[in-house]
Amino acid sequence: MRELIHFRTDKREQLIDITDRVVEIVRRSKIRDGLVSVYAQGATAAIMIQENWDESVQADVIQLLRQLIPRGVWQHDAQDGNGDAHLKSGVVGPSETIPIIDGLLGLSRWQNIFFCEFDGPRGERTVVCTLLQDGTDGG
Repeated sequence: MRELIHFRTDKREQLIDITDRVVEIVRRSKIRDGLVSVYAQGATAAIMIQENWDESVQADVIQLLRQLIPRGVWQHDAQDGNGDAHLKSGVVGPSETIPIIDGLLGLSRWQNIFFCEFDGPRGERTVVCTLLQDGTDGG
């Protein structure tokens, strides 16, 4: 099963919590045991599993990446000024795979799924959720 999540972003760099949307997709799938792959389409976006207790962790992630990969110093900036966004996306990575256990995401209490925008704002971003059912569960 595959389902797309579409949304807009409103900042150049931001982490957007998409956990509830993935939870709803898993619920509708009726898959009891398996995997869900969450994949960000786009060369300047990523997916990260991170804490969502408060916004400080998300702000820290953005600040760390800004310090490690500053804006405006990369060869690709000569083309379209977003060399840092491509590098941040590559470092974080485009996808995460989460187990589905008894019909629920196998995340811990403090883990959430974030879409990472590194080159916004964008009128439309897309996340592909691909669900695979464990063939041994009989369901």
